[in-house]
Amino acid sequence: MTFIETKLKGSFIIEPKVISDERGYFMESFNEQTFEKGIGQRVHFVQDNQSYSSIGVLRGLHYQTGDHAQAKLVRVLSGEVLDVAVDIRPESETYGQHIAIVLSGENQKQFFIPRGFAHGFLVLSEKATFFYKCDKFYNKESEGGIKYDDLELNIDWQFDIDKLIISEKDQSLPNFKSAKKAW
Repeated sequence: MTFIETKLKGSFIIEPKVISDERGYFMESFNEQTFEKGIGQRVHFVQDNQSYSSIGVLRGLHYQTGDHAQAKLVRVLSGEVLDVAVDIRPESETYGQHIAIVLSGENQKQFFIPRGFAHGFLVLSEKATFFYKCDKFYNKESEGGIKYDDLELNIDWQFDIDKLIISEKDQSLPNFKSAKKAW
């Protein structure tokens, strides 16, 4: 596996070693020792989540606050998404900045998002199966979110905004300045 730290300190793009032949392919998608060595810290994942969505579905930007803040390791099993992470750590040099990466079943890339980030994704293919690990259990009272089209964040979703499919809950999220603080 190759670990590439992004401009947002602590977040990594992970490129697995894929072994292909006439039968298909094999890859190690997660190895705790390799993962922790690659990101330089210990992370113990306790919950796996999976979603299936159609083209234009945007989920996010979500996060958990306080003691329930989650680190995530995300990947796409089939299809293609634009995955976005926003640094919401007030003490960070990159506070308010974001990164967007295309994850797909074809490129097999993974994205590690540490605690203190808002996260969302947009489905770019007809259908997509999205999978992620969390290092803390979900806690409803600790939910936080930022509206996907916040002007200050200025995220280019690389998609026709008029064709987005967004839940009522996500459409009513606050802007970046008004969002619940992560800590």
